[in-house]
Amino acid sequence: MNNKSNIFSNFIWRFAERSGAQIVQFIVSIILARILSPSDYGTLAIVMVFIYILQVFVDSGLGSALVQKKAADDLDFSSVFFFNMFVCTLLYGMVFVSAPFIANFYNNPALTSITRVLALMLIISGLKNVQQAYVSRTLQFKKFFFATSVGTIIAAIVGVWMAYSGFGIWSLVGQKLINMLIDTIVLWFTVNWRPKFMFSFNRLIALISYGWKLLVSALLDTLYTNIRSLVIGKSYSASDLAFYDQGNMFPKTIVSNINAAIDSVLFPVMSKSQDDRVAIKNMTRRAIKVSTYIMAPMMIGLATIATPLVSLVLTDKWLSCVFFMRIFCITYMFYPIHTANLNAIKAMGHSDIFLKLEIIKKVIGLIVLFATMWINVRAIAYGALFTSFTSQIINTWPNKKLLDYSYLEQLKDILPSILLALVMGFAISFLSVLSVSKLVLIIIQIILGAIIYIIGSKVLKLDSFQYLLGIIKGRK
Repeated sequence: MNNKSNIFSNFIWRFAERSGAQIVQFIVSIILARILSPSDYGTLAIVMVFIYILQVFVDSGLGSALVQKKAADDLDFSSVFFFNMFVCTLLYGMVFVSAPFIANFYNNPALTSITRVLALMLIISGLKNVQQAYVSRTLQFKKFFFATSVGTIIAAIVGVWMAYSGFGIWSLVGQKLINMLIDTIVLWFTVNWRPKFMFSFNRLIALISYGWKLLVSALLDTLYTNIRSLVIGKSYSASDLAFYDQGNMFPKTIVSNINAAIDSVLFPVMSKSQDDRVAIKNMTRRAIKVSTYIMAPMMIGLATIATPLVSLVLTDKWLSCVFFMRIFCITYMFYPIHTANLNAIKAMGHSDIFLKLEIIKKVIGLIVLFATMWINVRAIAYGALFTSFTSQIINTWPNKKLLDYSYLEQLKDILPSILLALVMGFAISFLSVLSVSKLVLIIIQIILGAIIYIIGSKVLKLDSFQYLLGIIKGRK
C-alpha cells in the first residue's frame, strides 16, 4: 500500500472510531438530557474539569515521546508503562483526599463521592496510555475502532438504564467510567504488546527530556480550556455551566471526530518524515485544506439550524445553549490550523517551541478571561472566541520559518471553503420561514446545504474537493 493510501486508510479507521463513538454518545446525551436536569450536567462538568487536568499527568508527554522516538523498543515502552502506573496511583490518592475540599469549595456535598468514583478513570488511563502509544506508532488504528465501539455501546446501554431507573447524576458517572474501562479491556485483548518486567531510568529520562515540554504544554492547554468551566461553576450557577458546556457539545462532537483522526494519524506519519521539510509542509498544507473543507460547511450549517435543532432534540429547556453553540461553531471551524501546525512542530522535534507557544497563548487567554469573567457568561464566550483567533496566528508563526508556510498563505488556502460555506449557510437560513415541523425543516436545510456546497465545489473546482474525489475514485 502506498504512503498516500496508508495515511488515508488509517485516517478512515480513526475517523470511523471517533465518529461511531461520538454518534452513540451524542444520541445517549440527548436521551439523558431530556431526563436529567441542567444542574446535573453542571455538577458533573465541575468534577470532570479536575479529571481532565489530572489525566494530563497520566500521559506526562511520554506517549507522544514514544511515538516520536525513531527507535523506541520494549524497554522504552515498559519503562513508561510502570512509571505511568506509579503516577496514576499517586494521583488517585491525592484526589481521594482532596474530594471533600472540592465539595466544600463549591458548596455541594455530593461532589465528594462523585469525585472519588470518577477519579478511578485515572487508574484506567494508566493501563491504557502506553497501549495507545503503541497503536499510534505502528499505525494500527483499526484496533482503536473495535475497542472504542464496544466500550461506547456498553456504556451507553448502562447509562440510559441507570437514568430511567432514577439514578440521576450517577447515570452520567457510570457511563463515563464504564466506557473507559471496557475500552481499555478490549484494547488489551486486541493489541499484541504487553509490558515486560524491565525498566531503564536512563531511557525514561531521555523520553522525559522530550516529553516534559509537551506535558507542560498539554497541562497549560487543559487548564486554560477548562478554567472557564471552573469560573462559571463558581461565579454563576450550575445551570449556566450546563448551557455553556451543552453549547460546546454539539460542534465539538462533529469537530473532535475529524480533529482527533487528523491529530493521531498526522503526528506519527510526520514523525517518520521529520527530516524532510518539504514533505512535512505538503502534509501540513493538505491537512489544513481538506479538514477545513469538511469542517466549514458543518460548522456554518450547525450554527444556522441551532435553534430548531436544540428545541427538537433537547427540548426548550436547553434553548439558552444556542448562543454558545454558535460561538463555538466559529471557534471550531478554524481548528485545522491549530492541529496541523502544532503537529508539524512536534514531529520535527521542536517541543521547546511548542511549549513557548502554549505559554504565550495561555497568558493572553487568562488576561482576556480575567477581563470578561466579571461581566457575564456570554462575555466569557466572546473572550474565548477572541483568544482562539489570536492563537491561530501564534501557532502558525514558527512555521513561517520552519516550513516557509505563513499564516496569510494558510488563510488563502482555506478561504474558498469558508466563503462557500458562508454562502451555503446564508442560503439555507431563509428556509426558516417555512411552515413545517422542526424535523422537516432541519432535514430540508441539511439536504439543500449539502447540494449547494457540493455543486459550488464542483463549479469553483475547489482543490480539496478534487483531492477527496480522486482518493474516493482511486479506492473503488
